[in-house]
Amino acid sequence: MSVTIRDLMTDSALFGEQFGGDSFKAWRVLLAGFYGLPLADDELPHWQELTGRESAPEAAHDELYMVIGRRGGKSQAAALLAVFHACFMDYSDRLSPGEVATVLCLAADRKQSRAVFRYITGLMNRNPMMQRLIVKESAETLELVNGTVIEVGTASFRATRGYTFAAVLADEIAFWRAEDSANPDHEILNAVRPGLATLDGPLIALSSPYARRGALWDAFKRYYSKPGSVLVAKAPSRTMNPSLPERIVTEALERDEAAARAEYLAEFRTDVETFISRETVESCTIPDRLELPPISGIGYSAFVDPSGGSKDAMTLGIAHKDREVVILDAVRSRKPPFSPEAVVSEFALLLKQYGISEVTGDRYAGEFPRELFRKQGIQYRLSDRPASDLYRDTLPLLNSGRVELLDNKQLHKELIGLERRTARSGKDSISHAPGSHDDLINSAAGAIIESSKPRSNPRIRSLSDGEPAGCWQTADNGSARRCNPFGSEERVFLQNER
Repeated sequence: MSVTIRDLMTDSALFGEQFGGDSFKAWRVLLAGFYGLPLADDELPHWQELTGRESAPEAAHDELYMVIGRRGGKSQAAALLAVFHACFMDYSDRLSPGEVATVLCLAADRKQSRAVFRYITGLMNRNPMMQRLIVKESAETLELVNGTVIEVGTASFRATRGYTFAAVLADEIAFWRAEDSANPDHEILNAVRPGLATLDGPLIALSSPYARRGALWDAFKRYYSKPGSVLVAKAPSRTMNPSLPERIVTEALERDEAAARAEYLAEFRTDVETFISRETVESCTIPDRLELPPISGIGYSAFVDPSGGSKDAMTLGIAHKDREVVILDAVRSRKPPFSPEAVVSEFALLLKQYGISEVTGDRYAGEFPRELFRKQGIQYRLSDRPASDLYRDTLPLLNSGRVELLDNKQLHKELIGLERRTARSGKDSISHAPGSHDDLINSAAGAIIESSKPRSNPRIRSLSDGEPAGCWQTADNGSARRCNPFGSEERVFLQNER
């Protein structure tokens, strides 16, 4: 006799004590419907509310996307589904000798993946019958006597290849990030689908919502309330977990309505949008240009994003203007841990190679970065704009093609990952997405904006005795060209009046 997901949630010999109560009724309806089990008459309204579908399910589905508010029981449901596919399915007739059926639980990072794994091991070890199935247990893996493995890992389209999956569970997919991709969630799901083909296992993604982009939003927009093999469910936290105190949601709405509507009411945020497209960034990038060497006679600008060396990276950007185009010449990023004094010394050496004696930076840590740069003979000038304004002012330059970017993956990732948020006051702010960084793009944008500023009239030095007279012509980039009587030209950078 086979065990269904409904049996698993209601049988007292299995997990009925935890999942059989009224607080898990919505979960029982949703998961029963996903696997094509018949619904009772009093369950159909719940199914319709959760999925937007009018009719009851007639068959099992291939993929499930759950847009559920926080504290709605998502991690417990993910653990239950992992146990269900690892312990109550027989894959022996479809596996080759030595092949292992893997139930993979993916999360944004190691810490989050271990949180899900604790729920899994808790279910397995609390039930004596389940506990006897465990052959080997480690921090991230459960090997079972039936040849199945439950494994947790971080979201990576490279690390998920080569497996034979019994099921893949993508936890909090709306918040996935990757170092080498601007759109990682789609790429990771595409990478795991071939691994599901052998055992015909399901792909299950569950998350509280965030911005209107990514795999979760695309699935919701395309499949919610529509019949087919892909099922999308959407529900507030208290629908899936009525035991959550209502005051928690009410107080959250009072503090920050936009955030709380996403966190607890499962509504995609309309106040968070992508700041700049990947296509725009690519159009401004010079392929294979990693750095430009310093050239005598060019006026360079620099911007630094300081750090104390324990948490954020310390970064530097150098740029110059050539007529109407701002060219990013060099960037540096030093990730923690590091010695701030050693990094400032390194940055100062690079600045001097470009003929730069003054760097602009933010107000981080008061006098600390200014003193370190001053010791290296570099003046540190405080920026008159916060990072959000630097990004905002860089956008029209990028959109009009008046910036040449370096071919730097980290720079592109941070730039594409910027988000525009609209506050209740109507004011926009631009910053990195949750779990991401903007250290390198902060310095690059700062250098670009500093270079784009109009320069004051340069001082033309007097000709020294014996120097041939000639005409001087100033250029947009702050240099001057001398045409001497012998027909040769000389470019000299002239310091600006400040």
